[in-house]
Amino acid sequence: MKALVYNGPRDVQVRDVPDARIERATDVLVKISSTNICGSDLHMYEGRTDMEPGRILGHENLGEVIEVGPAVDRVKVGDRVCLPFNIGCGFCEHCEKGLSGFCLTANPGNAGAAYGFAGMGPYSGGQAEYLRVPYGDFNCLVLPRGSEEKETDYVMLSDIFPTGYHATELAGVKPGDSVVIYGAGPVGLMAASSATLKGASMVMVVDTHKDRLQLAEKLGAIAIDDTEGNGVERILELTGGKGADCGCECVGYQCCNMHREEVPNLTMNNLVATVKATGGIGVVGVFVPEDPGARDKLEKRGQMAFDFGQFWFKGQKMGTGQANVKAYNRLLSRLIEKDKVKPSWIVSHELPLEQAPEAYENFDKRKTGWTKVVLKPGKSK
Repeated sequence: MKALVYNGPRDVQVRDVPDARIERATDVLVKISSTNICGSDLHMYEGRTDMEPGRILGHENLGEVIEVGPAVDRVKVGDRVCLPFNIGCGFCEHCEKGLSGFCLTANPGNAGAAYGFAGMGPYSGGQAEYLRVPYGDFNCLVLPRGSEEKETDYVMLSDIFPTGYHATELAGVKPGDSVVIYGAGPVGLMAASSATLKGASMVMVVDTHKDRLQLAEKLGAIAIDDTEGNGVERILELTGGKGADCGCECVGYQCCNMHREEVPNLTMNNLVATVKATGGIGVVGVFVPEDPGARDKLEKRGQMAFDFGQFWFKGQKMGTGQANVKAYNRLLSRLIEKDKVKPSWIVSHELPLEQAPEAYENFDKRKTGWTKVVLKPGKSK
């Protein structure tokens, strides 16, 4: 099969690799029809993780079931399925509690597993023609009939839509709340959309990329351009000096200041400054235990200079970590099915798999107009 393989920093290539196949009785084999490039993929693409050369990338996947293992009971050949990026077993202590992003079985010795992701187990990614899905009955979200017409909406259920929603859950967003969101990338935009769904009275989105801020405005959010570094003052002005009721971090450890210099603690400390006393903060941007490519010693160890004293003094609350996609994807799927939401509005490019290296390069450069890329393994130029 053809698949996108990571060779090293900023070096990916579509090449022929051995076909994905059923390996265990509980596996499902899926023919991939849509697979997204995620901002998290860029951390690996840039060499800022311990991703091993030769791995297949891609954790946002959707396709058709073409084979099932002998122990698979619910999922059938021919089903169209969307796959949570985190792989869960369905029966461990965490999965039973709905915390499938921290499965204790799928990646022994670690809490959490994912497709094509550094440190998240040996599983191949889905930027390929076929994908092996472990624990298929648990991990496959079977889509409704006619889902092909909304495929680019449904594939967002694999990660960014539930992750954006998760940010608002961690932050404790309620109807009537004011919300500040750092990051107008795909996850930040999905967090803004989710806050609006929950009835937030005011949603503010902070970024330095004007094209992305324009998308936030289309949602009805207040776009705050932090190019000059005065975003904190603007948010306090809009909230009467007290700060937003809730805040979401949707950027991660490679966030940059107005000079495009990496400042890993920037968004975290800005959230402490712009969320009110006793307010909630939800952090879904990726922060890693080690960052070998960082410049200073703290960053290399995955640490940062965090304004903990101010955080403590304000009595704020914080929730962090990957989205437990299984906890949300069925609910969010119904919203798509009934035309209540259309997450595909953020998609800027749909490209054949063979153009993946070019897409990674442009997305990595934050090239204007490259917001969300969907790869189509079955599509030709």
